[in-house]
Amino acid sequence: MYEQASHAMLNEILIQLKPEIGNFRLRHFYTRLGANFYSIHSLFRLLYGERADFKEQMVSLVETLALRYMERSPSLRKSDLARERDYDWFMSQKWVGMALYCDRFAGNLQGLKAKLPYLQDLGINMLHVMPMLDCPPDHADGGYAVRDFCKIDPRYGTVEDVEELAATLKKREMLLVLDVVVNHTSNEHEWAQKARAGEKKFQDYYFTFDDREIPDAFEQALPEIFPSTAPGNFTWDEAMGKWVMTVFNQYQWDLNYRNPAVLIEMMDIILFWANKGADILRLDAVAFLWKKIGGTCQNEREAHLLLQLMKDCCQVTAPGVLFIAEAIVAPGEIAKYFGEDAINAKECEIAYNATLMSLLWDAVATKNAKLLNLGIRNLPLKLERATWLNYVRCHDDIGLGFDDSDARLAGYDPVQHRRFLLDFFTGKFPDSPARGLPFGDNPRTGDARISGSLASLVGLEAAMASGDEAAIDAAINTILLLHCTLLSFGGIPLLYYGDAIGTLNNLEYLADPYQRDDNRWMNRSYFDWTKAEKRHVKGSVEQRIFSGLKKMIALRKETPAFADFDNRQLFAVDNPNLLLFSRSNPHNSRNIVLVACNFNNAPQSFSVSALKQFGLFRQDSMMDLCTGLLLTAENEMVVLPALSCCWLSD
Repeated sequence: MYEQASHAMLNEILIQLKPEIGNFRLRHFYTRLGANFYSIHSLFRLLYGERADFKEQMVSLVETLALRYMERSPSLRKSDLARERDYDWFMSQKWVGMALYCDRFAGNLQGLKAKLPYLQDLGINMLHVMPMLDCPPDHADGGYAVRDFCKIDPRYGTVEDVEELAATLKKREMLLVLDVVVNHTSNEHEWAQKARAGEKKFQDYYFTFDDREIPDAFEQALPEIFPSTAPGNFTWDEAMGKWVMTVFNQYQWDLNYRNPAVLIEMMDIILFWANKGADILRLDAVAFLWKKIGGTCQNEREAHLLLQLMKDCCQVTAPGVLFIAEAIVAPGEIAKYFGEDAINAKECEIAYNATLMSLLWDAVATKNAKLLNLGIRNLPLKLERATWLNYVRCHDDIGLGFDDSDARLAGYDPVQHRRFLLDFFTGKFPDSPARGLPFGDNPRTGDARISGSLASLVGLEAAMASGDEAAIDAAINTILLLHCTLLSFGGIPLLYYGDAIGTLNNLEYLADPYQRDDNRWMNRSYFDWTKAEKRHVKGSVEQRIFSGLKKMIALRKETPAFADFDNRQLFAVDNPNLLLFSRSNPHNSRNIVLVACNFNNAPQSFSVSALKQFGLFRQDSMMDLCTGLLLTAENEMVVLPALSCCWLSD
């Protein structure tokens, strides 16, 4: 968009850029800069327009974008151009992801490269490698307390190893996802060390205070993220002689994005990893980016403005790179991280669907789909050029983040129902087969979340311990049901390493003094490659889970209706145990897949009469793509097996 004031400033900035920038061929860079500059200038002015150094900071930002573009390799620039032409490329049904820890899965980056055939055997082609950056070994928070944003922890390898992995993945038509922790740094980061040494410039990179007056004002509305292990949101730093904001852990200092220098530094880091070959960058804790007194310091408008600015800047230098918003927030807030619209206010192309995750776990515990149906129906709309990241388990705990009004409509008291779910998944509820642990207990509010591996939470651990074959079957069927739903729901399914072979809780973390107070580590175990080999043993638990997932993943990739183009229709049925929705091929409206899920441990039936008007069960039968068997309606009723998901097609 042409606008005189911003265009005039752009001309001034280009004159002031470093001479070496002007000597470089930057045709595509200048084209993108011109196309995005009105938005960049407007957002920067909204956030920092009152500052006396506004123009100076704008020059610094544009220089950063230009210098990183100059470093970008010809192959990555070629990829950028291809993705600009095929701008919906990431919404295809062919993408299936997995998140893993490099060291726990394969030792190091070279080992990870050697283990890619395992991932490809399963059908994985999007690899999220959890944080690998340099962190203090005793206070790493699983890689999210970064000491150096441009250095790989030597245990994993080097930056060159990351580039080599990225190049190998591209040859295999696989995507690389890396993390950038944008909300905070380790208290051992160079910026924090300089702040401790008294350098005012770097103290302004954080929120630092001489006394408790302002921290106490913040605390009146701020929730506690880890109330049992890191109570409060401010920590006294003896060396600096100041209070510093530490929302997550006392060793993680929150960055102050009211300072434009912080934004520019982080933009430089984002583009650094884009240039190392990352296809997608997961921006951690984006809901927390802007802090203001009187609120929860989550989901503030300025946080969204920052993300819009980061996206516009990335599109100038590395337009082929996507952002994932790691924002585990209320259902009504999450879709905002896609942006207000796809042209003028875009943020992240991908966002975690934490609401769907919590709703699925509710269905596992209740053995019905009442809340699941309501929650899906009320999921906020996303932008057309955006997609969900759907998951059952990840490295983190399970939060029960469904909407209270949906719970009431389902007939539950929200507080009591969350207590039931917590008791169910921690094995306290009578006859519960789950073996999880409560995480983040808050004695003041009674809130807690849930830790545990997928297999242990669905009852496989208890079933194997008792030798109950029927319970083992039910646990395996539940694992397949959950993933079958994800693979067909709409979005990118994200598996978690270990889940494809039924990995159970691991309590080795209790022996580590730096991990024993964080029970999320029982779901971050070292991958058991001996157990993985059992996936080739017919009839084993590992083979039944792995082969079931592998088949569904292959079928998903062959089914155009599963591409994510807002082509899902939810059907209301009289049976509360069932979830039914259709997916339609965006290029052939007659090509429809009916996804039918039974969350009950007994067979359940539904009527097809209302479905016929949508072109379903026209011949009173449809084929289940997963089994190749026909499901036939008798007297207009179809019966679904217990704990099953069917993909039905003509």
